[in-house]
Amino acid sequence: MPPPLGAAAPAPAATAPSFIHLALSTRRRVPAPRAAAAASVPASHSSHEHDALLLHRAADVADRSAGLTSPHPNFGCVIARPKRETDSADSLVVGEGFLYAQGTPCAELLAAQEAGEHARGATAYLNLEPGDCYGDSTAVRSLVQAGITRVVVGLRHPLKHLRGKAIQALRSEGIQVDVVGEDLQNILFEEALKSCLTVNAPLLYRAAFHVPFSVLKYAMTADGKIAASSGHASWISGKASRGRVFELRGRSDAIIVGGNTVRFDDPRLTARHIKGHVPVRIVMSQSLNLPEEANLWNVNDAYTIVATQRGARRDFQKKLARKGVEVVEFDMLNPRDVMSYCYDRGYLSVLWECGGTLAASAISASVIHKVYVFMAPKIIGGLNAPTPVGELGMSQMTQAIDLIDHSYEKIDRDMLLSGYIQPIPDLSPVIPSMDEIPSVDPEVSPYETNIISFYKTWDTFGAFSNFSPHPIHMPDENGDSFMWPTVEHYYQAHKFIGMDNPEARIIVQEIKLAKSPEEAARIGRTRQKEFPELVRADWETTKIDVMYRAIKHKFSTYPSLTNMLLSTAGSVLVEASPHDLFWGGGREGEGLNYLGRLLMQLRSEILGTFPASVEVGEAA
Repeated sequence: MPPPLGAAAPAPAATAPSFIHLALSTRRRVPAPRAAAAASVPASHSSHEHDALLLHRAADVADRSAGLTSPHPNFGCVIARPKRETDSADSLVVGEGFLYAQGTPCAELLAAQEAGEHARGATAYLNLEPGDCYGDSTAVRSLVQAGITRVVVGLRHPLKHLRGKAIQALRSEGIQVDVVGEDLQNILFEEALKSCLTVNAPLLYRAAFHVPFSVLKYAMTADGKIAASSGHASWISGKASRGRVFELRGRSDAIIVGGNTVRFDDPRLTARHIKGHVPVRIVMSQSLNLPEEANLWNVNDAYTIVATQRGARRDFQKKLARKGVEVVEFDMLNPRDVMSYCYDRGYLSVLWECGGTLAASAISASVIHKVYVFMAPKIIGGLNAPTPVGELGMSQMTQAIDLIDHSYEKIDRDMLLSGYIQPIPDLSPVIPSMDEIPSVDPEVSPYETNIISFYKTWDTFGAFSNFSPHPIHMPDENGDSFMWPTVEHYYQAHKFIGMDNPEARIIVQEIKLAKSPEEAARIGRTRQKEFPELVRADWETTKIDVMYRAIKHKFSTYPSLTNMLLSTAGSVLVEASPHDLFWGGGREGEGLNYLGRLLMQLRSEILGTFPASVEVGEAA
């Protein structure tokens, strides 16, 4: 919890310089024109302390959705105003909001709605610059319409096609915008900036290194063993520590284990007490020497991917596929290539719960960024008892990897040590001037310039995604007009609409009430596998029409989306999902790309190049 407003800022610890000191010292001010109405006198020491506390609070608010927002960052907004107009150092928080998940209302809109009229003349504190991928500038418009007069931003957006745009838009509306490290340079902001960096570490690592943020977690005894000589490992840590592991899983997009973990432990790898987001489970196995039956092959509660060497045990691959497990082949199975694949799937954060051999391989490949070590007050001994990290090729203690910004926490009888192997990248020193801000990030698409790819809703053309937060008014199962939160909600519900079965109607209600499109998709896909008899018989032949109706309504409802679509005229649109071979383009272009084809058909209809009755296949 953040300290009470007005409390003294904690004194910085007397430790070696960390990444946060480097971030504060290397940031450079980006000159930007300010409207005359936004001019202000330099802030005092007390107002700096006050701003830092509220910015820290915004980061704490943003952290409430950690693990839920992927592929979006964690956004938090706190709106505060002076309790007394004459005392700017004593503020009252009047509104808070955070992005729950992709396809849900933005933090700024939620905070402004909560603040109501109290937002007029107030200051908004944002841990991260808003990122508008939808062509509607909801975040900026919400603050402007609420009457906000000042905005304090912790970090500029790390993605190049979004960086600086919202700040520029706010300033063009006459709102004063102060960015930490540029307009606000004071040691008091050290902890606030650190919290802003930490809460969005997954996005920052992804943007800087083109791999997901990877955390290695293990539990070990006081003598450094992760299992007995026999391989038995349950339980090293206590119940409270295991509860913390569930939290770590819930904050991750995927959990990785090796073949030995599956063979010896038969884990479930679920975030049992977490609702909403369910991480994918990934098994890395070169030989596919895996058991025929395992908890991970049950995909009703969570999705499982097996990464293996090309050509390994084709018969077993088919058995896994029949169970609903996805098998992905690599020419050479290694942590770097698997992380590149996870990057392509849009993952932000990956949790490694593997044994020592795979852990050493991942560390050597420089894909592990942070370590969580749960140390239990136990000694088990054993010359052959496994250790958490295998051979790294180091012969001198001077070669040891030092953990950066490490910390200790007592969890019941156990001790938790956490620290970074690689510092959190602070991308602000390379901020371009406003004239240099690109309209399209060349790193977003791996395709040629005449091909525009989109997949996740943070892409330059994220509005094209069926997960984008554009509600649509369309008939529900009763024929009544209903506000579907996203196209994905509408699409998933229609798998079961029309079935004269009370259980099918219950599933439709579940989907309608899903808080995010990810939840709607998971409910629809899971129920489809569990209860195929509840899925409408004509679904395979009608699902394209269902999707197209929803897309057409979405674009006709939001003119800004139509303008975005028309701006792509002459380009091929590709839904760049590496695993969806029907709606997406597939990993190597082998997919059918039906979502991209539908969008191109809609674009052609709007431009009037051919009649609406032409088949999708002819329009591709």
